[in-house]
Amino acid sequence: MHVPDGFFNVAVSVSTGVVAAAGVAVCLRGAKRELDDRTAPMAGLVAAFVFAVQMLNFPVVAGTSGHLLGGALAAILVGPYTGVLCIAVVLLVQGLFFADGGLTALGVNITLMGLVTVLVGWGLFRLVTRLARGKAAVVAAAFLAALISVPASALAFTLLFWLGGTVPIEVSSVAAAMGGVHLLIGIGEGLITAATVSAVLAVRPDLVYGYRGQAPALVVNGKTAATTPAAEAPRGNARPFLLGGLGVTLILAGVVSFFASADPDGLESVAAERGFDVGVDHLFASWALADYGDVGGIPVGVAGIVGVGLTLLIAGGLAYAARRRTTVRA
Repeated sequence: MHVPDGFFNVAVSVSTGVVAAAGVAVCLRGAKRELDDRTAPMAGLVAAFVFAVQMLNFPVVAGTSGHLLGGALAAILVGPYTGVLCIAVVLLVQGLFFADGGLTALGVNITLMGLVTVLVGWGLFRLVTRLARGKAAVVAAAFLAALISVPASALAFTLLFWLGGTVPIEVSSVAAAMGGVHLLIGIGEGLITAATVSAVLAVRPDLVYGYRGQAPALVVNGKTAATTPAAEAPRGNARPFLLGGLGVTLILAGVVSFFASADPDGLESVAAERGFDVGVDHLFASWALADYGDVGGIPVGVAGIVGVGLTLLIAGGLAYAARRRTTVRA
């Protein structure tokens, strides 16, 4: 659901830019409380993974596809503040190097795909995991949080477009269309999120931020004791897990991306159907990597690997910088 240039007027573009900048600034401060020796490298990997999986459009209905937004997934794995930063880096790399998402719409995209999805997804995740504990509850909560975060973002887009879109819309019909198709996309988002969280929980539960404090409690003499310490304790060197995760990410971007659906995504499909497909050419539309290599004749897999590398370096560097500041002040 990458919004292109030309969809929004100056007022909304600037306003959402301010909101996005303020949100990122708040998250930079908040991430310092989330990032440590375990989560700092995870942040880079999570951002790179989201970039790779966003390339994998999956069919939703005839002629329409969807892809991961990733806000709920990132928040659950590395924390809500760090999760917003991960999504912001992904969107920045996509906009600057791949002409995916407008430059004037960067604030809109960070607001919708970063702030809204994390706020809704993390809030719902925390609500569910307060009612039930354990790995199964975390996976179920991850599915529900990711599912709902997608139509929530789509409805937020509809509201913004009604307020400051460059063409008038019938807000009720567009909201119904956007909400409906993105609810279907949300099912795919929920499945991807639940599968990813489940896989990490199975190997390194200590690296799942959302699992902290969620391990099953001990029962001693019929009384509930503290959370099982071993369930959340660091489990040695995380490098093998991180390298394995990077390998999976590179395979997704470098190989699986060749099989992604070529159909327009939910926003593109609804915009064309409802008559507000008013996007203009991206400033970097002629770059070799634009449209993931399609413009420059670069294989999509190669473009994907380049994108994974860029995202990993930027997000990882940002996370390590925040972690080091925390360490120094401590």
